[in-house]
Amino acid sequence: MSLATYWLLVLGLTGVLLLLSSRLGGRRPDPEKARAYESGVIPTGPARLHRPVPFFLVAMFFLVFDVETAFLVLWAVAYDRLGWAGLAHITVFVGVLLVGLGYLWRKGGLDWAARRPGKSPP
Repeated sequence: MSLATYWLLVLGLTGVLLLLSSRLGGRRPDPEKARAYESGVIPTGPARLHRPVPFFLVAMFFLVFDVETAFLVLWAVAYDRLGWAGLAHITVFVGVLLVGLGYLWRKGGLDWAARRPGKSPP
């Protein structure tokens, strides 16, 4: 009950603050305010930069292995309390990741060299 009350108070207060700021806040449109501004750098050029596919592969591998590491560390901390069931679960987890990695490898997802047009992966 107290969690529901807390959330109702949070949502109510947030709504009231947003309503008050939209009603009481002054609006002075200016072209300088409408200009894009990112991390203190005024943009010079197109917003879309062409990145090679390996750039995104590295990002995805980082996320996958980062999450995997978090799970493995948590399991390692509590392995004595989890027993054989915990070992079975983490084995299945790592097995699924290895099957996915093998599939990705077989399909050529780990080939970093540029392919010639018309040449398909093995």
